[in-house]
Amino acid sequence: MNVRALSRHASSVARFFILLFLVTVAVFLLLELIPGSPVDAILPPDATPEQVAAARAQYGLDQPIWERYLSWIGGVLQGDFGRSYQTGLSVAETIAERAPVSLELAFLSILVALAISIPVGVWSAYRPGGLLDRVSTFTISATLATPAFVLGILLVYLFGVQLGILPILGWTPFSEDPVEHIQRLILPVLTLAAGECVLFTRLLKGDMMATLQQDHVLSARARGLPTWRILLRHALRQSSFSLVTVSGVVIGRLIGGTVLVEAIFSLPGMGTMVITAIHSRDYIVVQAMVLLTAVVYLLINTAVDVTYPLLDPRVRKVRTS
Repeated sequence: MNVRALSRHASSVARFFILLFLVTVAVFLLLELIPGSPVDAILPPDATPEQVAAARAQYGLDQPIWERYLSWIGGVLQGDFGRSYQTGLSVAETIAERAPVSLELAFLSILVALAISIPVGVWSAYRPGGLLDRVSTFTISATLATPAFVLGILLVYLFGVQLGILPILGWTPFSEDPVEHIQRLILPVLTLAAGECVLFTRLLKGDMMATLQQDHVLSARARGLPTWRILLRHALRQSSFSLVTVSGVVIGRLIGGTVLVEAIFSLPGMGTMVITAIHSRDYIVVQAMVLLTAVVYLLINTAVDVTYPLLDPRVRKVRTS
């Protein structure tokens, strides 16, 4: 690895930590500026000023804002996000209990969306106007016109109520019953994956159609290379930049934004936990979740940037020239 490459990686690491610091400050200050106080939700409406003062002192809310920030970020660096104002439980332990649900839901949704959209997008670009292209275009239009929560309700009604072949609500850990665990994941995963399929297919189809007209692809066709090799090796890799970038962003968004789906299917994930914390003004839980979501975004964006040279060697040559 040459000096320029080392310098680029060092710059990326420095940028990551600067952005992370700014995110922690923004998360802390934004929640501090929200009207009201956690004490208002903890104490009864008729609490005396002495009780309010005692509660603020108990939770450190009477300290200057900079001291509270340093205390909070010091605990975060040690893996301690504090304790919930409402339950008194460790925020880190609560998140650890709920995170597997949201993470599994998000990653499975992305995998299903990619498994569907990549072959459909590739073949639709190769045979525009064909049967698969017309069917996918109609399906995309129908899905775009259907909000995620409406699609979830329709799936519940069709497969859960009318056909009765899939469970509708609740969650079963994999360790208790693997089969029922998978069955309870099917509907929420399909609900989330449907919207991402639309985005992925349109992106990939557009990029593939442009790539298939480039000289190196036309040259490969002229040499008589098999169609599958032209599509997968010469066209798909180069057309995957937008798909990889958007996939990274979507993963981060799904991890922190599966609230509606979790509510529809009664899943004990992080989305429902955040909604509960907002309603009860349990700000320390909200701070932890927003921070973790931001960290996921930063890490995924860094990983996406690293994968670009793997998708197209020309990017690696440009960066090292």
